[in-house]
Amino acid sequence: MSEQNKTRRQKLEEFLLQNPNDAFSRYGVALDCFRQGDLPAADAHFQLLLQKNPDYVPAYQMYAQMLAQNNRLEEAKAALTKGVEAAIRQGNQHARSEMESHLADLN
Repeated sequence: MSEQNKTRRQKLEEFLLQNPNDAFSRYGVALDCFRQGDLPAADAHFQLLLQKNPDYVPAYQMYAQMLAQNNRLEEAKAALTKGVEAAIRQGNQHARSEMESHLADLN
């Protein structure tokens, strides 16, 4: 397949093969999987991303959103709780506030 015909996801996955610890690319793949309805792949990418990059705040928000949309509410709450902690460590008050609000909505 020519480079021009590859999807964004395919390009990011190829980049990840060469740079498996690149958080931004892993986040991009996770989002693409989520948007395409490939929830098992999205779940695996989000989990790996957060395991290797526990302060990657946007991933907590999107992972929790995916979990909540798929009736995995306890997991979503756990992701948001960890996300709030990461946002505090990063000094990201906006993300903290958003995740606290989302967490309150789930309770």
